[in-house]
Amino acid sequence: MLYGLAAAVAALFLASLLTAALRVPALRLGLLDRRRTRPLPLLGGVAVVVTTLAVAGAGEWTGVAPLGSGVGRLLIAAGAVALLGLLADLWRLRARLLLCGTAGAAACVVPYEEAGVVGGVLAVGWIAAVAVAFRALDHADALVGTVGVVTAFGVGVCAAVELLDGLAVLLSVLAAALTGFLMHNWHPARIALGACGSLFTGFVLAAAVVLTRVGYAPGSSVGPLFAFTAVASADVLLVVLARRFTGRPGPDHLAHRLRRLGLTPQGVTVVLGALAFAGVLVGVLVHAGWADGVAVLGVAGAALVLVLGLLRVRTRGRLTATSAHDAASLQVTGRLRVRNG
Repeated sequence: MLYGLAAAVAALFLASLLTAALRVPALRLGLLDRRRTRPLPLLGGVAVVVTTLAVAGAGEWTGVAPLGSGVGRLLIAAGAVALLGLLADLWRLRARLLLCGTAGAAACVVPYEEAGVVGGVLAVGWIAAVAVAFRALDHADALVGTVGVVTAFGVGVCAAVELLDGLAVLLSVLAAALTGFLMHNWHPARIALGACGSLFTGFVLAAAVVLTRVGYAPGSSVGPLFAFTAVASADVLLVVLARRFTGRPGPDHLAHRLRRLGLTPQGVTVVLGALAFAGVLVGVLVHAGWADGVAVLGVAGAALVLVLGLLRVRTRGRLTATSAHDAASLQVTGRLRVRNG
């Protein structure tokens, strides 16, 4: 417990320092996320990945906090996924390639002895899908970081309940690293997480949920698995339905449509973070046996209502005066920051 607290504090400060240090190299190398209102330097995810691997690995290497063989494999596989994400930041790889590569890494993590062949295959597909969903969720300032912190704490509680101390330490370190990154990613963000960090975060969280549910009946695990990833799942569902109905790609994510309703960027993060917290809380309660499947149905119903409601919000056309003013201000701020390095 004491080491976990010390590791989390160290991860928070290390991630914050690395994120600030990597901003200038990203600007000079032209590694920018150009999908947003103003281009943002990438490599924030590198800071989160390096911090998490270094701090968690130090406990294993020194023997102070052994992670265990399963968590050790998870760290190695997550590092490979992060490297794949970094390549995507550099060359914008297709989502199909990211999904296949992440599935290959997940296949090295799933405990087939306990999950069985069929359950293992399903777990591999789910981990890969969640990782790619977190990549897609990285479309607004502080969103993935906030959802990741909330989810990491919740899954960490489940790991502690199952006496998986090494996994609980890893999740606390990840939560702290994301918190350090959020110091620079809160709106208006100075640096972005990128595919490197978002894929890594989604992969670790999804694999950790699978490891905590090993030994439970597959059918009883569906509810907690969904509850822990309700926001990312709702975002994917919204994008799929919106593009199915419109037949064209566009700004169809949760944050885009909530902004059209008049919410500020900070308001969007708070709202979706609160929804993620509600889902994670239900997941923890169900995992611990303090709630039944009805609670998960409530989360699923709320997510469906949110998606169907946001489908009626227009995402194209003229911005409101407030939104246009915000966009112009952010563009000017971004240009000034790029010039100043």
